[in-house]
Amino acid sequence: MSAPSTSILLLQNGRVIDPANALDRPADLLIRDGRIAQIASRIDPPPGTEIVHVAGNLVVPGLIDMHVHFRDPGFPEKETVQTGCQAAAAGGFTAVACLPNTDPPTDAPEVVRYILDRAAGADARVYPIACATVKMAGREVTDTQALLNAGAVGFSDDGLPIASEDIMRELLRRSEKHGFPVCPHSEVFNLTRGGHMHEGAISRKLGIKGMPAEGEAAMVERDINLVREVGGRLHILHTSVRRTIDLVRKAKAEGLAVTCEASPHHFTLTDEDVSVYGTAGKMSPPLRSDNDREAVLEGLADGTIDALATDHAPHTTQEKLRTFTEAPNGILGLETAVGLIFTRLVEPGVLSVSDAIAKLTTVPARILGIKGGTLSPGTRADVTVINPSQAWTVNAQAFHSRSRNTPFHGWTLKGRADLTVLEGRITHRLESLA
Repeated sequence: MSAPSTSILLLQNGRVIDPANALDRPADLLIRDGRIAQIASRIDPPPGTEIVHVAGNLVVPGLIDMHVHFRDPGFPEKETVQTGCQAAAAGGFTAVACLPNTDPPTDAPEVVRYILDRAAGADARVYPIACATVKMAGREVTDTQALLNAGAVGFSDDGLPIASEDIMRELLRRSEKHGFPVCPHSEVFNLTRGGHMHEGAISRKLGIKGMPAEGEAAMVERDINLVREVGGRLHILHTSVRRTIDLVRKAKAEGLAVTCEASPHHFTLTDEDVSVYGTAGKMSPPLRSDNDREAVLEGLADGTIDALATDHAPHTTQEKLRTFTEAPNGILGLETAVGLIFTRLVEPGVLSVSDAIAKLTTVPARILGIKGGTLSPGTRADVTVINPSQAWTVNAQAFHSRSRNTPFHGWTLKGRADLTVLEGRITHRLESLA
């Protein structure tokens, strides 16, 4: 359970980083009545202040994960909005955008309202991304305006590609008019159907039908061409192959409104790891070649890849114990993201600390068109405190998520969220900051 609200909270002697305001310096941060009250070199605590000493830690805007699956409504044995938000807080996230593969699908205003009602009072803000087509069947565009009015922030058919060019064109037309992002899963089923991992030497060695890299890139190319034709805002989920990244880089150079994200498993693991982790290494898009992984790192470093997002995808242990070809795609991500990002991106110098934080805060807020991602005085006090040097061992049995499906159990990572604050309320706190 989260701690009760504290009316005045002082985070003392941290390194305050706010990329939205180009701020990176030692400072205190004062929170009063759920708002950022002051950032200064030394703040005298008002009477009644709770003081948390954060020397050696980073004090950053509350992290935003723009791609999670909470399975609610429909699959409470995997995750609920409440447990998903608890996992988010434990990982340092104060806001998430949840994808619409629920039951019923998030294709009607009442489902959006259900999710928002369940999120009221939870340990993270939840922003629903609604279905692009009715029942995610790919035949009829949803009532996007009604869904936006209910609280949706974007549109996607989740793990199903928007195969119809005419439907994608219409979505982008509406996006151009209303400003919301269209967030497709980029896959050409004619190229990937029946595949269960990346197509290459490893899939052939294992005797598993593969999914070629071009299955992703060809759909990305089509959608970028549609943006050239009709405009709109295209956000590409879980970018995983080199040609996709090259296409996005070219689109950005042309000034097109195209953004994309990468997930920790795609800059950390490759298809060779499938032999080690089995179904814990099965996801869609699949773990790719080392050349693709290097391209993801290059895209993050040069800014082609805008955001970092987990694609948190909970499944039951029983589901993941099925044979590789029968097990569902997806792994957990919220509670290991900070450790993987600092271990695999910040520590080796792929990203500066400030750039990594930007891809987790101000950039996803901008893409989604939501408030947050900043420590500007007067804004809601969503704050994450990260210990960048803390080494810790991943223990899936201690996760706050209802699920345990991760390949990272037992890994030692460096960097962890010590404290998470949602509008002035402490939702997660490690003993080191007790």
